[in-house]
Amino acid sequence: MSDANMAAGVNEVLSKELSDNVSDSKVLVVGAGGIGCELIKNLVLTGFKCIHLIDLDTIDVSNLNRQFLFQKKHVGKSKAQVARESALRFNPDADIYAYHDNIMKPEYGTEFFKQFTIVMNALDNRAARNHVNRMCLAANRPLIESGTAGYLGQVTVIKKQVTECYECQPKAPQKTYQSCTIRNTPSEPIHCIVWAKHLFNQLFGEEDPDQDVSPDTADPEAAGDAGMAALESEADENVVGGIQRVSTRGWAESTGYDAIKIFQKLFHDDIKYLLSMDKLWKKRRPPNPINWNNVHNIPLTPEQSQAPNTSAGQMKDQRVWSMQECADVFKESIGKLKEQYKEKGELVWDKDDKASMDFVTSTANIRAHIFGIATKSRFDVKSMAGNIIPAIATTNAIIAGLIVVEALKILSGNLDKCKTIYLSRVPNARKKLLYPCSLLEPNPKCYVCAPKPEVSVKLNTKQITVKDLEEKILKTALGMVAPDVEIDDGKGTILISSEEGETEENNEKNLSVFSIVNGSRLKADDFLQNYELVLNIIHTDEKLEDDKEFEIVGESPDLPKPSEDEKMNTANQENDEVQPGPSAAGDVNAEDDLVVVEEVEEEMETAATSRKRRQSEEGPATPVAKKRRFHKPQDEDDLIICD
Repeated sequence: MSDANMAAGVNEVLSKELSDNVSDSKVLVVGAGGIGCELIKNLVLTGFKCIHLIDLDTIDVSNLNRQFLFQKKHVGKSKAQVARESALRFNPDADIYAYHDNIMKPEYGTEFFKQFTIVMNALDNRAARNHVNRMCLAANRPLIESGTAGYLGQVTVIKKQVTECYECQPKAPQKTYQSCTIRNTPSEPIHCIVWAKHLFNQLFGEEDPDQDVSPDTADPEAAGDAGMAALESEADENVVGGIQRVSTRGWAESTGYDAIKIFQKLFHDDIKYLLSMDKLWKKRRPPNPINWNNVHNIPLTPEQSQAPNTSAGQMKDQRVWSMQECADVFKESIGKLKEQYKEKGELVWDKDDKASMDFVTSTANIRAHIFGIATKSRFDVKSMAGNIIPAIATTNAIIAGLIVVEALKILSGNLDKCKTIYLSRVPNARKKLLYPCSLLEPNPKCYVCAPKPEVSVKLNTKQITVKDLEEKILKTALGMVAPDVEIDDGKGTILISSEEGETEENNEKNLSVFSIVNGSRLKADDFLQNYELVLNIIHTDEKLEDDKEFEIVGESPDLPKPSEDEKMNTANQENDEVQPGPSAAGDVNAEDDLVVVEEVEEEMETAATSRKRRQSEEGPATPVAKKRRFHKPQDEDDLIICD
């Protein structure tokens, strides 16, 4: 049977009314990656005629093992455009509109979303998910949300004032690391990888003072006086590279990006300086500085000795390099990145750029060796540095199929029969992999979909600047895109304006300058998202846990919590990601996946077991009672990182 005939056959299975609704509907698919490719294929074969597809990303070789609409000849081309062309071969009668663009741009506002019958997410990052969630709420359009992570997956339906929205329940916080750990006392491979990525940005990317790689003299564990004395002593000796506390990039540029001098400073001089902070090493193994001239004398580990001595790309990627190899790769990659930097200006680290990946692998492994931490293969470092979550093609296919099933329920007018469905790693006692759950009602305390959204933020108004409020709190933590903020002081004082240049003079001023104190209320409005939010300021002079700059205060203790049988909390990579500033479909640091939570079936201890509600025609389903726990990685390869 041809693909076109197959699509016609599906329509014969559907009722006449549903078939007409499918043909007449207008669907927006956000994301054309692992789930997106499967979803587009399913839609055209089900008989959907009008499909709009948006994705910012281009096709990479690493996508080809599961994103079956793409071939090697498509590498470098727009995912959305190629997915459209490939899907039309399944059903030439479909009208597919492809956008190689960012869904978070102002032109894709409320009116754009209102034209669609259903919106379907096939995204890979929290920022874009939050944004599409808010746009669907503003446009009052049903959203089908989905995600996969390895063998795990999930699908749910979101409808304004009917179900909880994507942000109704708090997500697991993205993994972060304290600055002093990264700069002074790494103890895991991931600490060295994060440090290496910071170093890349300091040398070739966008310099960020929060990503300084020099020893942290403000570390409360360190002996400040001894450290400063060592610093002055080393500087007086005029050692190669010095350790003057100047801009890392400025110093590197002054050497002409001399790889040997950079190596000597990072892995010898700075390490000697760290050793002078004697308090750090009373209960830790002290680091061992490496001198460029002696790197070839470092013996191989047993694993390195047994590894095949080959230059084949795949083999080299999958074995752990010796320190001599790391030093050679470090020197070579700096030379290549130096030329790229001269040609393009500031670089953005890319896991698929060879020089960038070589730099981080070699740098992280040299630092790991210095601190007695296990070194990793280039393959492993890429997985960790690139936030890569294992992707399984069959998982994506199952989840994409479930998205269409939920869409058919919506088009049948049976929103009440829609479910949140979880795909488990292993069958339960009833030999089922899928767990359907009833959709939850909106969380009355949600700061996104509640009738009058409010949130409390604990911070020190004497330290947090207006720019911090805009970038770190409103945009990053609360997911706004272009906020306007005024102080609810009866005067309508404008603190932040989305109009360029209007309030820039406020950026570096602390909130206290504007008489913002404990109990102050700020009104934030995002025109693009059609979203308003009141921020209640809780001022504190005390240091927050884990040295946080601010804290989004949790829900009120009297807020009813979802039952264990109804809801499994979910979390993703920010990578926010991951994670990054505002991102959109295809703008990724990880694969096209959402980290989900593992379900563990719990046998009931009472006779109520036999009365558990099951999936049936009479009513909604609730799965076997379960304990929920976050799926914890077994080793560093599965870690999700956030710089």
